[in-house]
Amino acid sequence: MTDAAADHVTATRAVRRSDPRRDFAVTPSAKVKRPVSARADRRVAAGLLVLTVVPVSAGMARLAELLGGAVVTPENARFFASPVPVIVHIISVTLYSVLGAFQFLPGLRRRKPGRHRVVGRLLVPSGLAAALSGLWMTVFYPRPDNTGDLLSGLRLVFGSAMILSIVLGFAAIRRRDIARHRAWMIRGYAIGLGAGTQVFTQVTWILLVGPLGKPSNALTMAAGWLINLAFAEWLIRRHRPSRSVASSGGGRPSRSVPPPHTPSPPYADSRAVPAPAGRPSARHADSAAVTTTPCEL
Repeated sequence: MTDAAADHVTATRAVRRSDPRRDFAVTPSAKVKRPVSARADRRVAAGLLVLTVVPVSAGMARLAELLGGAVVTPENARFFASPVPVIVHIISVTLYSVLGAFQFLPGLRRRKPGRHRVVGRLLVPSGLAAALSGLWMTVFYPRPDNTGDLLSGLRLVFGSAMILSIVLGFAAIRRRDIARHRAWMIRGYAIGLGAGTQVFTQVTWILLVGPLGKPSNALTMAAGWLINLAFAEWLIRRHRPSRSVASSGGGRPSRSVPPPHTPSPPYADSRAVPAPAGRPSARHADSAAVTTTPCEL
Protein backbone atom coordinates (compact mmCIF):
# COMPACT_ATOMS: atom_id res chain seq x y z
CA MET A 1 0.00 0.00 0.00
CA THR A 2 1.35 3.38 -1.00
CA ASP A 3 1.69 6.32 1.38
CA ALA A 4 -1.23 8.10 -0.31
CA ALA A 5 -3.50 5.08 0.17
CA ALA A 6 -2.50 4.76 3.84
CA ASP A 7 -3.21 8.45 4.42
CA HIS A 8 -6.61 8.04 2.78
CA VAL A 9 -7.57 5.11 5.07
CA THR A 10 -6.43 7.03 8.16
CA ALA A 11 -8.45 10.07 7.18
CA THR A 12 -11.58 7.96 6.57
CA ARG A 13 -11.30 6.37 10.03
CA ALA A 14 -10.88 9.79 11.64
CA VAL A 15 -14.07 11.02 9.98
CA ARG A 16 -15.98 7.97 11.26
CA ARG A 17 -14.70 8.45 14.82
CA SER A 18 -15.74 12.12 14.82
CA ASP A 19 -19.33 11.25 13.85
CA PRO A 20 -21.47 12.39 16.81
CA ARG A 21 -24.09 9.75 16.09
CA ARG A 22 -21.72 7.09 17.41
CA ASP A 23 -22.10 8.57 20.92
CA PHE A 24 -25.90 8.71 20.76
CA ALA A 25 -26.63 5.56 22.75
CA VAL A 26 -29.42 4.37 24.99
CA THR A 27 -28.40 4.22 28.65
CA PRO A 28 -30.61 2.81 31.42
CA SER A 29 -31.38 5.57 33.93
CA ALA A 30 -32.76 3.34 36.66
CA LYS A 31 -33.21 -0.28 37.55
CA VAL A 32 -36.45 -1.71 36.24
CA LYS A 33 -38.44 -3.19 39.11
CA ARG A 34 -40.18 -6.46 38.58
CA PRO A 35 -43.95 -6.35 38.95
CA VAL A 36 -45.30 -7.58 42.23
CA SER A 37 -46.77 -11.04 41.79
CA ALA A 38 -50.22 -12.13 42.91
CA ARG A 39 -48.60 -14.46 45.43
CA ALA A 40 -46.79 -11.55 47.08
CA ASP A 41 -50.08 -9.62 47.20
CA ARG A 42 -51.73 -12.50 49.02
CA ARG A 43 -48.92 -12.65 51.58
CA VAL A 44 -49.21 -8.91 52.31
CA ALA A 45 -52.98 -9.10 52.69
CA ALA A 46 -52.72 -12.17 54.91
CA GLY A 47 -50.19 -10.45 57.18
CA LEU A 48 -52.38 -7.38 57.59
CA LEU A 49 -55.48 -9.48 58.23
CA VAL A 50 -53.66 -11.43 60.95
CA LEU A 51 -53.18 -8.17 62.86
CA THR A 52 -56.93 -7.52 62.71
CA VAL A 53 -58.04 -10.92 64.05
CA VAL A 54 -57.81 -10.18 67.78
CA PRO A 55 -59.21 -6.60 67.83
CA VAL A 56 -62.00 -7.42 65.37
CA SER A 57 -62.93 -10.55 67.35
CA ALA A 58 -62.98 -8.57 70.59
CA GLY A 59 -65.13 -5.91 68.96
CA MET A 60 -67.62 -8.47 67.66
CA ALA A 61 -67.85 -10.03 71.12
CA ARG A 62 -68.52 -6.58 72.62
CA LEU A 63 -71.16 -5.88 69.97
CA ALA A 64 -72.90 -9.18 70.65
CA GLU A 65 -72.79 -8.37 74.35
CA LEU A 66 -74.48 -5.01 73.83
CA LEU A 67 -77.10 -6.24 71.39
CA GLY A 68 -77.79 -9.47 73.27
CA GLY A 69 -78.58 -7.90 76.62
CA ALA A 70 -75.70 -9.27 78.66
CA VAL A 71 -75.34 -8.73 82.37
CA VAL A 72 -74.10 -5.26 83.26
CA THR A 73 -70.81 -5.34 85.16
CA PRO A 74 -68.48 -2.57 86.38
CA GLU A 75 -66.21 -3.36 83.42
CA ASN A 76 -68.88 -2.84 80.73
CA ALA A 77 -71.24 -0.43 82.48
CA ARG A 78 -69.92 2.58 80.53
CA PHE A 79 -70.78 0.90 77.23
CA PHE A 80 -74.35 0.13 78.27
CA ALA A 81 -74.79 3.66 79.56
CA SER A 82 -73.88 5.10 76.13
CA PRO A 83 -73.76 2.32 73.49
CA VAL A 84 -73.84 4.39 70.29
CA PRO A 85 -70.17 5.53 70.28
CA VAL A 86 -68.78 2.06 70.91
CA ILE A 87 -71.07 0.48 68.29
CA VAL A 88 -69.98 3.07 65.71
CA HIS A 89 -66.36 2.45 66.71
CA ILE A 90 -66.58 -1.33 66.35
CA ILE A 91 -68.30 -1.27 62.94
CA SER A 92 -66.08 1.46 61.46
CA VAL A 93 -62.86 -0.10 62.75
CA THR A 94 -63.84 -3.50 61.31
CA LEU A 95 -64.55 -2.04 57.86
CA TYR A 96 -61.44 0.13 57.91
CA SER A 97 -59.02 -2.57 59.00
CA VAL A 98 -60.35 -5.45 56.89
CA LEU A 99 -61.05 -3.61 53.63
CA GLY A 100 -57.99 -1.42 54.04
CA ALA A 101 -55.72 -4.47 53.99
CA PHE A 102 -56.44 -4.88 50.26
CA GLN A 103 -55.98 -1.22 49.32
CA PHE A 104 -52.18 -1.32 49.51
CA LEU A 105 -51.66 -4.26 47.15
CA PRO A 106 -49.93 -3.00 43.96
CA GLY A 107 -51.13 -5.88 41.82
CA LEU A 108 -54.75 -5.43 42.82
CA ARG A 109 -54.58 -1.68 42.19
CA ARG A 110 -53.23 -2.27 38.69
CA ARG A 111 -55.73 -4.98 37.80
CA LYS A 112 -58.84 -3.35 39.29
CA PRO A 113 -58.35 0.41 39.72
CA GLY A 114 -62.11 1.01 39.76
CA ARG A 115 -62.56 -1.23 42.78
CA HIS A 116 -59.72 0.58 44.54
CA ARG A 117 -61.52 3.91 44.12
CA VAL A 118 -64.91 2.53 45.25
CA VAL A 119 -63.44 0.94 48.37
CA GLY A 120 -61.47 4.12 49.07
CA ARG A 121 -64.68 6.16 49.13
CA LEU A 122 -65.95 3.79 51.82
CA LEU A 123 -62.72 3.72 53.83
CA VAL A 124 -62.36 7.49 54.24
CA PRO A 125 -65.61 7.92 56.24
CA SER A 126 -64.98 4.63 58.05
CA GLY A 127 -61.54 5.73 59.17
CA LEU A 128 -62.78 9.13 60.27
CA ALA A 129 -65.66 7.55 62.19
CA ALA A 130 -63.29 5.12 63.90
CA ALA A 131 -60.92 7.88 64.99
CA LEU A 132 -63.62 10.35 66.06
CA SER A 133 -65.55 7.74 68.05
CA GLY A 134 -62.31 6.67 69.72
CA LEU A 135 -61.59 10.26 70.73
CA TRP A 136 -65.15 10.66 72.07
CA MET A 137 -64.82 7.52 74.21
CA THR A 138 -61.44 8.66 75.51
CA VAL A 139 -62.83 12.01 76.63
CA PHE A 140 -66.34 11.14 77.87
CA TYR A 141 -66.28 7.50 78.97
CA PRO A 142 -65.22 6.77 82.57
CA ARG A 143 -61.65 5.47 82.63
CA PRO A 144 -60.96 1.81 83.40
CA ASP A 145 -58.69 0.97 86.33
CA ASN A 146 -55.63 0.33 84.12
CA THR A 147 -55.91 3.63 82.19
CA GLY A 148 -54.11 6.72 83.43
CA ASP A 149 -53.48 10.21 82.16
CA LEU A 150 -50.53 9.08 80.01
CA LEU A 151 -52.55 6.54 78.04
CA SER A 152 -55.46 8.95 77.63
CA GLY A 153 -53.09 11.59 76.28
CA LEU A 154 -51.53 9.08 73.86
CA ARG A 155 -54.95 8.10 72.55
CA LEU A 156 -55.80 11.74 71.90
CA VAL A 157 -52.49 12.30 70.08
CA PHE A 158 -52.61 9.22 67.86
CA GLY A 159 -56.35 9.55 67.22
CA SER A 160 -55.86 13.12 66.03
CA ALA A 161 -52.88 12.02 63.90
CA MET A 162 -55.05 9.37 62.26
CA ILE A 163 -57.70 11.95 61.37
CA LEU A 164 -55.05 14.31 59.99
CA SER A 165 -53.49 11.54 57.87
CA ILE A 166 -56.81 10.53 56.32
CA VAL A 167 -57.77 14.14 55.58
CA LEU A 168 -54.39 14.91 53.99
CA GLY A 169 -54.53 11.68 51.96
CA PHE A 170 -57.99 12.55 50.67
CA ALA A 171 -56.90 16.09 49.80
CA ALA A 172 -53.86 14.71 47.94
CA ILE A 173 -55.89 12.41 45.70
CA ARG A 174 -58.24 15.29 44.91
CA ARG A 175 -55.14 17.07 43.52
CA ARG A 176 -54.14 13.87 41.66
CA ASP A 177 -51.03 13.65 43.85
CA ILE A 178 -50.86 9.86 44.07
CA ALA A 179 -47.52 9.67 45.89
CA ARG A 180 -48.64 11.84 48.81
CA HIS A 181 -52.07 10.20 48.84
CA ARG A 182 -50.46 6.80 49.24
CA ALA A 183 -48.05 8.00 51.92
CA TRP A 184 -50.69 9.63 54.12
CA MET A 185 -53.14 6.76 53.75
CA ILE A 186 -50.45 4.29 54.79
CA ARG A 187 -49.75 6.37 57.91
CA GLY A 188 -53.44 6.58 58.79
CA TYR A 189 -53.91 2.84 58.33
CA ALA A 190 -50.83 2.10 60.43
CA ILE A 191 -52.29 4.08 63.33
CA GLY A 192 -55.71 2.48 62.92
CA LEU A 193 -54.14 -0.99 62.97
CA GLY A 194 -52.25 -0.23 66.17
CA ALA A 195 -54.62 -2.38 68.25
CA GLY A 196 -53.37 -5.50 66.42
CA THR A 197 -49.71 -4.78 67.19
CA GLN A 198 -50.56 -3.80 70.77
CA VAL A 199 -51.74 -7.35 71.38
CA PHE A 200 -48.20 -8.61 70.71
CA THR A 201 -46.47 -5.88 72.70
CA GLN A 202 -48.69 -6.43 75.74
CA VAL A 203 -48.44 -10.22 75.60
CA THR A 204 -44.66 -9.91 75.37
CA TRP A 205 -44.60 -7.63 78.43
CA ILE A 206 -46.78 -10.01 80.43
CA LEU A 207 -44.62 -13.01 79.55
CA LEU A 208 -41.29 -11.28 80.24
CA VAL A 209 -42.11 -8.83 83.04
CA GLY A 210 -45.49 -9.52 84.60
CA PRO A 211 -48.97 -8.00 84.91
CA LEU A 212 -49.67 -4.64 83.29
CA GLY A 213 -50.09 -1.50 85.36
CA LYS A 214 -50.99 2.01 84.29
CA PRO A 215 -47.46 3.00 83.15
CA SER A 216 -46.69 -0.32 81.46
CA ASN A 217 -50.09 -0.37 79.78
CA ALA A 218 -49.42 3.07 78.30
CA LEU A 219 -45.89 2.10 77.21
CA THR A 220 -46.96 -1.11 75.47
CA MET A 221 -49.81 0.71 73.72
CA ALA A 222 -47.44 3.44 72.54
CA ALA A 223 -44.98 0.78 71.35
CA GLY A 224 -47.66 -0.75 69.13
CA TRP A 225 -48.44 2.57 67.45
CA LEU A 226 -44.77 3.48 67.04
CA ILE A 227 -43.85 0.10 65.56
CA ASN A 228 -46.60 0.43 62.96
CA LEU A 229 -45.58 4.00 62.10
CA ALA A 230 -41.91 3.05 61.79
CA PHE A 231 -42.80 0.23 59.40
CA ALA A 232 -45.09 2.58 57.45
CA GLU A 233 -42.31 5.16 57.01
CA TRP A 234 -39.92 2.45 55.84
CA LEU A 235 -42.50 1.22 53.34
CA ILE A 236 -43.15 4.74 52.04
CA ARG A 237 -39.45 5.48 51.50
CA ARG A 238 -38.77 2.05 50.02
CA HIS A 239 -41.24 2.61 47.18
CA ARG A 240 -40.60 6.33 46.72
CA PRO A 241 -39.15 7.02 43.21
CA SER A 242 -35.69 8.51 43.13
CA ARG A 243 -34.93 11.86 41.55
CA SER A 244 -33.28 10.29 38.51
CA VAL A 245 -36.31 8.09 37.89
CA ALA A 246 -38.72 10.98 38.31
CA SER A 247 -36.74 13.21 35.97
CA SER A 248 -36.51 10.52 33.31
CA GLY A 249 -40.23 9.76 33.22
CA GLY A 250 -40.75 6.92 35.68
CA GLY A 251 -37.73 4.78 34.98
CA ARG A 252 -37.87 4.71 31.18
CA PRO A 253 -34.57 4.46 29.33
CA SER A 254 -33.15 7.86 28.54
CA ARG A 255 -30.94 8.85 25.66
CA SER A 256 -27.74 10.69 26.30
CA VAL A 257 -27.61 14.04 24.56
CA PRO A 258 -25.21 13.89 21.62
CA PRO A 259 -22.29 16.31 21.71
CA PRO A 260 -22.46 19.34 19.46
CA HIS A 261 -21.22 18.70 15.96
CA THR A 262 -17.73 19.99 15.33
CA PRO A 263 -16.34 20.18 11.82
CA SER A 264 -13.70 17.60 11.08
CA PRO A 265 -10.12 18.83 10.77
CA PRO A 266 -8.80 19.68 7.33
CA TYR A 267 -6.67 16.60 7.15
CA ALA A 268 -9.76 14.40 7.66
CA ASP A 269 -11.55 15.77 4.59
CA SER A 270 -11.44 13.24 1.80
CA ARG A 271 -11.16 16.09 -0.70
CA ALA A 272 -7.75 17.07 0.72
CA VAL A 273 -6.36 13.54 0.34
CA PRO A 274 -5.76 12.42 -3.25
CA ALA A 275 -6.90 8.94 -4.08
CA PRO A 276 -4.29 6.48 -5.32
CA ALA A 277 -3.84 6.22 -9.02
CA GLY A 278 -6.09 3.79 -10.80
CA ARG A 279 -8.56 3.51 -7.87
CA PRO A 280 -11.71 5.63 -7.30
CA SER A 281 -11.86 7.89 -4.25
CA ALA A 282 -14.22 7.19 -1.31
CA ARG A 283 -16.52 10.04 -2.35
CA HIS A 284 -16.72 8.73 -5.92
CA ALA A 285 -17.33 5.19 -4.67
CA ASP A 286 -20.19 6.35 -2.41
CA SER A 287 -21.82 8.32 -5.20
CA ALA A 288 -21.51 5.42 -7.56
CA ALA A 289 -23.16 3.11 -5.05
CA VAL A 290 -26.00 5.56 -4.54
CA THR A 291 -26.66 6.03 -8.26
CA THR A 292 -26.51 2.34 -9.19
CA THR A 293 -28.56 0.92 -6.30
CA PRO A 294 -31.98 2.21 -7.49
CA CYS A 295 -31.31 0.87 -10.99
CA GLU A 296 -30.59 -2.58 -9.61
CA LEU A 297 -33.86 -2.51 -7.61
